[in-house]
Amino acid sequence: MSFIDPEIFFTIHADLPREGPGETADVAWAAEVAGVTSRANILDAASGPGGDIGALLRVAARGHVTAIDKHEGFIEAAQGRWGKDDRVTLLTGDYLGPEGPFDFIWCAGAVYFVGIEAALKGWRRALAEGGAIAFSEPCLFTDTPSDGAISMWEGYERLTDSDGIAAQVEAAGYDTLATRVISDIAWESYYRPMEDRISKLRRGADEALIAALDEHAAEIEAWRKHKAETGYLLSVVKPKQ
Repeated sequence: MSFIDPEIFFTIHADLPREGPGETADVAWAAEVAGVTSRANILDAASGPGGDIGALLRVAARGHVTAIDKHEGFIEAAQGRWGKDDRVTLLTGDYLGPEGPFDFIWCAGAVYFVGIEAALKGWRRALAEGGAIAFSEPCLFTDTPSDGAISMWEGYERLTDSDGIAAQVEAAGYDTLATRVISDIAWESYYRPMEDRISKLRRGADEALIAALDEHAAEIEAWRKHKAETGYLLSVVKPKQ
């Protein structure tokens, strides 16, 4: 998606329940692979409005979730849902910043902004002994992706396949425990509320907002057209011993 004025972007995204594809089953699967216990201390890195906090608390009911996002508006939205739960700490800031120690770090889609090696190396000091990280990353599912599938990621230089992602994990000093493709259900959980939001905002929208709404709608259409070729791969990783 090309540059959109931040004010317009957050007008569109303000009321969405989550800021990227995901579902409870993804969190449960990753936590099981990682061996997360009910008392785990968890970091929800780049948490958005807190769409995964509930799922994280289900796997660590007697633990604690620290959710951090750089956008204050998202943390305010999460505050409305989780602010009274003493198992949750909500922070505005750099998602590579919290020091931990955390038994499990969950990051849905945001490694994209800094790269796998930078993120994994940045979190290394925040991991507790035996801790694990789960992150989702753009991935090509075919050796012959169409131009449309590649253009979905708008020139993302690190776009690769599952082997390429595993190689970056290895280069960061981690082992990949398991991977899982983010499901269509997870994508629709993100895009269907966005479609409803787009429809409501079109009424009385000015030219700039209409252009942004059209870009968001095109993003949804592109994913539905090319979802067999590309999407997100969820990886669970641990530092090498």
